[in-house]
Amino acid sequence: MFIPVEDRAWLTAPFAPISLKQLEASSGMLERIDNKYVVNQDVLRLAVPELAKHFDILEIDGRRNFTYDTCYFDNEDSRCYTDHHQGRKKRVKVRMRKYLETGLCFVEVKLKDRRGMTVKKRLRCAMDSFGTLDDAALNFVNDVYQGLYKRVFPHDVSRNLDMRYQRLTLVAKDGGERMTLDNRVKFLMDGDERDLDERLFIIEAKSAKGNGIADRILRRLHQHPTKHVSKYCTGLATMSGGLKRNNFRRALKRLRLLEEPAALPLAA
Repeated sequence: MFIPVEDRAWLTAPFAPISLKQLEASSGMLERIDNKYVVNQDVLRLAVPELAKHFDILEIDGRRNFTYDTCYFDNEDSRCYTDHHQGRKKRVKVRMRKYLETGLCFVEVKLKDRRGMTVKKRLRCAMDSFGTLDDAALNFVNDVYQGLYKRVFPHDVSRNLDMRYQRLTLVAKDGGERMTLDNRVKFLMDGDERDLDERLFIIEAKSAKGNGIADRILRRLHQHPTKHVSKYCTGLATMSGGLKRNNFRRALKRLRLLEEPAALPLAA
């Protein structure tokens, strides 16, 4: 049955609320294993009743759905993108993220450690600095990179891709797991825009061992992690021509972003 994307009560109402203060106190979850899924809303509707038994939903001032503006930074050769495409163990993403409803803005650095776990560090900054890495932000990026990889951050980066999406955040009642559900994703680059199908959700299940409650619930509905479904990489592969994207083809196909060549007409 088709469910209108405007109707979100089926998705948000079944969960008990958790405040931002409670979320931050429960667990920072800045070091975790992420499993990413591309899930149709009809499947997600089936998962919600079971998820609601184990997770609470972040609620701020009565709101449960939040809008994120994010801009990513890379060098002229898109090295952060190509390192991910090539599966390099040492790789980094640098971004600024603006939380529109709460008026917060952060510089964020995401890396992979030797165990394959995601490490995320962030620095709060002024809302009006969004889109620009000042000296304090660049020093922070270098300190985080050098702290993990023991060498100076090697890239001269500039803003190259923007996106906007809406996110719901679920937190396990025992505090040891998180889940984010992103929808209504829009990529923006050089005046061009591209929207994802609103019926698709990009879900990240974040747990210490990568096999949490959310993973098990989704698996029972025949949902399995999609590799290389980074929003930055799929967005750049979609918006920028000339980049290798073979390793992202499955993710692009799942996100319905892959433009297949038109079939040749049958011979007469």
